[in-house]
Amino acid sequence: MRASTDRILTTHVGALPMPPGLRSKQGVEEARLQREVAEVVRMQGEAGIDIINEGELTKGGNWVSFINERLSGFVPVDNGATSALLMQSEDWKQFKDFYQAALAGGTLFESTRSVAEQIRELDWSCTSAITYVGQKSLQQEIESLRAALGSTPTADAFLTSTAPASLEPGRDNKFYKDTEDFLFALADAMAVEYEAIAKAGFIVQVDDAWLAALWDRIGIPMGLEGYRRYCRLRIDALNHALRNVAQSQVRYHLCWGSWHGPHTCDIGMKDMIDLMLSVNAQAYLFEAANARHEHEFTLWEQVKLPEDKILIPGVVSHATTVVEHPELVSMRIQRFTNLVGRERVIAGTDCGVGLRCHPQVAWAKLKALSEGAALASSVLWSRKSAA
Repeated sequence: MRASTDRILTTHVGALPMPPGLRSKQGVEEARLQREVAEVVRMQGEAGIDIINEGELTKGGNWVSFINERLSGFVPVDNGATSALLMQSEDWKQFKDFYQAALAGGTLFESTRSVAEQIRELDWSCTSAITYVGQKSLQQEIESLRAALGSTPTADAFLTSTAPASLEPGRDNKFYKDTEDFLFALADAMAVEYEAIAKAGFIVQVDDAWLAALWDRIGIPMGLEGYRRYCRLRIDALNHALRNVAQSQVRYHLCWGSWHGPHTCDIGMKDMIDLMLSVNAQAYLFEAANARHEHEFTLWEQVKLPEDKILIPGVVSHATTVVEHPELVSMRIQRFTNLVGRERVIAGTDCGVGLRCHPQVAWAKLKALSEGAALASSVLWSRKSAA
């Protein structure tokens, strides 16, 4: 994938504002979907975004439930396991009154009620061998984005998919002999999707929000080392799934669930950074702008970024409706370029802004992102000229 060789490039995590009627994708005419994808591609260009996608419109706007129709071997169950997993968070326990108010008021995300409806769909039981059966839906994604690109090369476009570790919650194994076999079966199925995206010439973005977010649900009782072993197995499964995809076509997204809450019990980036870098990807997207994780840029003073890797830190946050000033965005970018080099930083977002920000705010943040990147570029590339 392209690096920031003559200026700071821009991208985002994936989800963009969803037009009315597309959230579930049920009954949506293909012609309308094509038009909406073309429009969201156009708007990304207008906002100054360099590396673009279809806004996850072809997935109905949900980074994990889209896969339900693409995997065989599962039957739906109505046991509320995923909802219960959310509620057992230490953060949710400590701030119980806040979370109850946020859920009741619909403020946990920009669109909390629709999220709650989708969460109920995430409980599944594996009762037979897992295989990938989503080729038709995936091809529609690929062709919709390709048709909308115009002069943008496919190498400057990405499609998102989900890591095995983030498909595991809400999926009960009743078929495979143990957890490892179940995870690697998921990985083999997802490999079909990863490889198809790469073969089409696009960047494969692998989303893995649950890997870090499970810490304050199941990790704390395990202890840090126990949880890191838990994570290593799941990263092994992901690397197995990526075995036939060139690292230069892979970027990996790690976040902490990204609901609008206190997040006081998030695991620190210091305990995840080596795990993140062990994923066979060229670029890594992570939260670096919200108030709980912004300070963690200093980790790159001690952690050496491998020479062939790229960082895509979030420099605008989904966690506030305040639109960042471009000067602040520029400052955040330069914190990273000063530590790892300007060519190895692409400016990104903390998480998907589509589900978490009002559409007007989301697009304003992307515009601030590109304006801040331009400011940072003017500083960073003038330094060499001056020298």
